[in-house]
Amino acid sequence: MTSKPSQASSPGVRKNMQANKSRDTKPELKLRRAAHRLGLRYRVSKQPLPHLRRTADLVFTRAKVAVFLDGCFWHGCPQHHTKAATNSDFWAEKVTSNRVRDEETNRLLSDAGWVVIRIWEHEDPEEAARRVQATVQSRNRA
Repeated sequence: MTSKPSQASSPGVRKNMQANKSRDTKPELKLRRAAHRLGLRYRVSKQPLPHLRRTADLVFTRAKVAVFLDGCFWHGCPQHHTKAATNSDFWAEKVTSNRVRDEETNRLLSDAGWVVIRIWEHEDPEEAARRVQATVQSRNRA
């Protein structure tokens, strides 16, 4: 099996791409701290459904709430997404496929009885945490 060639336009870009973290990003840490201050307890970077290879940033197993913190560039934020200057066709396709996968994830989790909360990285973490708290509390009461 041969490896796929890098999609990076230069060695410097490749190095930057490799440095992108998949978890524990600054926005994620801010959201987790805000949620924790509100008394919420959750699992971090967990698959809500064991057979589905999708990892939510925060998972409330009892309430069946999965929280995804989406990056503006990677998920095509309507407010902040910018077109890549280099390799733009690749990145446009990548963002489109991410959005399609996000929609499929939302549908599959919803079909399994989960509530999905999507938060953009630019959202205020305190407000987002309160939104999560309200959803988790209402699901725990039900």
